[in-house]
Amino acid sequence: MAVNPSIITRDTDKLAAKTNNIYKSVFVASQRAKQVATTTKEELTGKLAEFASNVDNLEEIFENREQIEISKFYERQPKPTSVALEEFMNDEVLIKDKSQEGSSEF
Repeated sequence: MAVNPSIITRDTDKLAAKTNNIYKSVFVASQRAKQVATTTKEELTGKLAEFASNVDNLEEIFENREQIEISKFYERQPKPTSVALEEFMNDEVLIKDKSQEGSSEF
């Protein structure tokens, strides 16, 4: 994923143009961000579960370099909100409007 992880200013007019409503656009992006965050958390939990131990020995916890590298990798990834906004602006998100008589794609 080639998403800029830093904070950047977004043009709200461009964001609103996707759905003709700024609030709907923000809602869609936030829902996608939740999906991205959940998926990333499940991946990280699954990978870190391999290192789980029942021993409460601090020496063993600090010596596990693989676990530290996995955690650092996920910390360096862009925030879910940045990923969701980038996908939304690139028209990679399917939008279904339930308020109308059926589902329609924007």
